[in-house]
Amino acid sequence: MIKVGIYGATGYMGGEALRVLMNHPEVEIAWATSRSDAQVADYHPNLYGENIHFIRPDQTTPVDVVFMALPTGTPQELAPKFLKEGAKVIDLGADFRLSDRKTWEKVYNKKHKSWNLAKEAVYGIPELHREDIKNARVIANPGCFASAAILGLAPLVKANLIDTTKIVVDGLSGTAGVGAELSRPAHHAEIGNNLIPYNVVGHRHTFEAEQELGLLSKKKVKISFTPVYVPIVRGILDICHAFSTKKVTRAKLLALYKEFYKDEYFVKVYDLPKEEKASWQYKPYPWVNSVSGTNFSYIGLDVDEARGRIVVFSVLDSIGKGGAHVGVQNMNLMFGLDETTGLTARGLHPI
Repeated sequence: MIKVGIYGATGYMGGEALRVLMNHPEVEIAWATSRSDAQVADYHPNLYGENIHFIRPDQTTPVDVVFMALPTGTPQELAPKFLKEGAKVIDLGADFRLSDRKTWEKVYNKKHKSWNLAKEAVYGIPELHREDIKNARVIANPGCFASAAILGLAPLVKANLIDTTKIVVDGLSGTAGVGAELSRPAHHAEIGNNLIPYNVVGHRHTFEAEQELGLLSKKKVKISFTPVYVPIVRGILDICHAFSTKKVTRAKLLALYKEFYKDEYFVKVYDLPKEEKASWQYKPYPWVNSVSGTNFSYIGLDVDEARGRIVVFSVLDSIGKGGAHVGVQNMNLMFGLDETTGLTARGLHPI
């Protein structure tokens, strides 16, 4: 059994890691930390009745792997301790995601205290870095918007089919992305019947997506990204607009995507046909709630042939494939397990 610790288990990400890991057949949850003396069910009522008890952060014991669900800046201070004890570290936050120190410090407005670990860390998208993840000590779990954009655009970038300097991504996020702390944009009276743009220029996940897609394209990638909170709880829809450098059709692109992801269990290319006589086309495009509570990503697309525009719809759960679930997928790879272990459940419908 893999002994797991969850450092920072009271938030949505830590709670989701708990929920998934407690049903994992190869895992023993050794501890989960909280700075308060509350019970698990005070934060995660869905876990009421389970034999899980919070401990104080100074009471941790050696484990095989630590999941960190902590504010930016904290994991870089704690990770060396756990690595010294022989644990692997999966950071569900942003401390190790970027490869350029100046960029990280500018984006996060902090001095990085463990840059040697940032250089060592592997960016945790298995579909792109599977072999490196298997041998890693430190995993930088991707941001949710970045994950959706990278998975949605990777086949186009790899095939050199688009202008990589003119990519536009509109990101729609459920309110779980705000976090568990009270916040006005996530307050029901504010977000209900509303859409709330935020950090419309220079959002942090932009730099992750540009970094990873740049590695695929071997040239500079520029993404104009703007996020919006929408009145749902879980989920990300990235609407990616790219401009083709050669003539393409929807059918050809679907074939390209299927080939690119043919061996990927958790990425589904949504290829339902258009309904020719329908006035309103809904069927060909993935819905966010289809992947809620799962480690799946659905990707659909269409082509505006008259304007040379490709539209990619990439959906995932912000704390699932965009968070705790892909962290567990990475853990499986790090410990030589089938990467689907404990993660094969499909989403609920309706939800």
